[in-house]
Amino acid sequence: MKCPYCGYSESKVIDSRPAEEGSSIRRRRECLSCKKRFTTYETVESLPMVVIKKDGSRQSFDRRKVLGGMIRACEKRPVPLGDLENIAAEIEQELQNSMEREISTTVIGEQVMTRLKNVDEVAYVRFASVYRQFKDIDTFMTELNKLLADK
Repeated sequence: MKCPYCGYSESKVIDSRPAEEGSSIRRRRECLSCKKRFTTYETVESLPMVVIKKDGSRQSFDRRKVLGGMIRACEKRPVPLGDLENIAAEIEQELQNSMEREISTTVIGEQVMTRLKNVDEVAYVRFASVYRQFKDIDTFMTELNKLLADK
């Protein structure tokens, strides 16, 4: 590991501890040349996942996009950002565990909606309205009635 300050390639580990709920290891290091300290994170290399979009195009899975969609749905709602980050991490982990390398946006969207429904119903309806492309008020009311029936 190269020192970010002087570029020297030798360092010693001063402290190691689990980070991000055990999914990575945080290491404090000290450069053997300049004696400055820096932090590194060690994570398991995951296999790349490809998302198949509605139009058939493919792109790499990006947890930030999932998180961004949830943040927009939760705008001006009392939902902590940490909860949304945890949901995005859960979804990514579940997709990685499925061992499928190609995932449709439908699967991802349904997982987001399932979790948002439990966190904030208004955010759920907002996300669903964009994701399911509600065309008119009737479609919107149908979804609201389903939500009320579930209670």
